[in-house]
Amino acid sequence: MSDPNSQNAPSASGMGLGALASIGTMITSAKESFNKSGGNEILTSVTASIPQGTKDYITSAKSKFINRDHLRPISVFFGIGEEKPFYFEKTPSLIVSRVNHNISFFYMNYIVMTAVLFVLTLVISPGAIIGIGLLGLAWASVLRATSEGSTTLYGLTITQKQASIAMAVVSGFVLIHVLSHVFWWTLGSSGCIVGVHAFLRDASMHKDEEDKIEMTGDVELNAGEDASFLNPQSNSVV
Repeated sequence: MSDPNSQNAPSASGMGLGALASIGTMITSAKESFNKSGGNEILTSVTASIPQGTKDYITSAKSKFINRDHLRPISVFFGIGEEKPFYFEKTPSLIVSRVNHNISFFYMNYIVMTAVLFVLTLVISPGAIIGIGLLGLAWASVLRATSEGSTTLYGLTITQKQASIAMAVVSGFVLIHVLSHVFWWTLGSSGCIVGVHAFLRDASMHKDEEDKIEMTGDVELNAGEDASFLNPQSNSVV
């Protein structure tokens, strides 16, 4: 016999979806207020104040580290089709070599997995979503109040720059408080998964992938080392 109260009480998933819809509306409103109050101009000025050398370093590091070419397929990540993709290695030196290789070879997969876990943990945490939405509304209110360059509060004139700095500090503390359990849960769960995978996954057959050389040209059986497919650069048209 079902409990009548349980039929009237909203489910946790329903509450979560309702919270997401409400937060989506608030975020859209905050974004529009941000754009109307000159938020893009502030971001542009902040970006312009960063030295060019720092920008070049960040761009170079980003292009080198966040590389989609290093995102391995699911079949490679789990060793689908391999004879023995996972097994327990007992030799310490081989364990260290395996873990180092797996971290450098699968790091993009680990990053994506951690990001997915963070989003999933955030979705099932309505309190964190509501906190982020309220923070977005607070930012929109501050930017709207200082849209003319400054505002007066209890006889004290506050510039938009001062208000933005104060909101940035407050936002930092709020996010640390709101997202602390989400962060630690994501870090702990992803750390365990990454550790187990890096420890057990034998991807030694993929160690030489970076040394592959693309050979083009016609195969000449009697050409020896001078074959065109072994020396693609020598066939360039002058």
